[in-house]
Amino acid sequence: MLSFLKGADKEPKEPAQPKRSWTQRLRDGLSATREKLGGQLKDLFASSGRIDESFYEELEAILLSCDVGVAATRHLIEVTRARVRKSGASTPEDVRTELKAALAELVAPLEQPLEIAGARPFVILLCGVNGAGKTTSIGKLAHLYQGQGHSVLLAAGDTFRAAAREQLAEWGARNNVTVVAQQSGDPGAVVFDAVQSAVAKSISVVLADTAGRLPTQAHLMEELRKVKRVTGKALAGAPHESLLVIDANTGQNAVAQVKAFDDAIGLTGLVLTKLDGTAKGGVIAAIARERPVPIRYVGVGETMEDLRPFEARAFVDAMLD
Repeated sequence: MLSFLKGADKEPKEPAQPKRSWTQRLRDGLSATREKLGGQLKDLFASSGRIDESFYEELEAILLSCDVGVAATRHLIEVTRARVRKSGASTPEDVRTELKAALAELVAPLEQPLEIAGARPFVILLCGVNGAGKTTSIGKLAHLYQGQGHSVLLAAGDTFRAAAREQLAEWGARNNVTVVAQQSGDPGAVVFDAVQSAVAKSISVVLADTAGRLPTQAHLMEELRKVKRVTGKALAGAPHESLLVIDANTGQNAVAQVKAFDDAIGLTGLVLTKLDGTAKGGVIAAIARERPVPIRYVGVGETMEDLRPFEARAFVDAMLD
């Protein structure tokens, strides 16, 4: 052990890397979308001598290839055409400006920051498919809310997967917050106990994990509905937020997830995770057009600080500029 440490001391130290700003991390997270969408648009605008039907057809194809979705693509083309006519735009670059404005206008309603207010404890139910980053997002939210001066309690409601409880316990230890858990049993009972414990201890926020599930798993979706009902029995009006965590790499499948979970429990917001450079950011346009559930937070990395409130303009800029 000592020789290992000595050897390590002789290794040259890596120079400290400059800390990237949130804007830069967001741009890096959406680099794949920007390179594909922004790059193709630049090529189109550079090569097109005039704005005609073939120009708009190519523009439509580009948007569809970037997971913007059929409904949102049609909407953006129609709005862009109207803006071009109204503004008298005469160059492809002018069209790019109008397209960007149309996209920003489309996703702007999704920017609705979550406010912890009005209820104590404020109960947030989190759901999502396995692998979306749900449990990790809970840990990051705990850190975020503690930084805002709130006390936090975690409920390990994913009783189907032992690793989920262990992972949540680890995040609880890192944030120095209590985790209410059971080795097995009913997830609703876990959340019920957690809410009652939070009431007794005057905790500000309860973050409740639930079992990962696919929208096609009817029995698990019904279990999720039950968890929500039980939460309301533990505290009238709870849960105050029902958030779906979605992986930004899933493309159009994310829209199907939003629709299924919203139909099941009535979502109040989304957490968009894994903006890691391969993310398909165009899907937010599809969500905005087909099921405009607010995006509360976006995650761009693994550290606790890498989860921030969604900002529509910054997101669009990172996608296109």
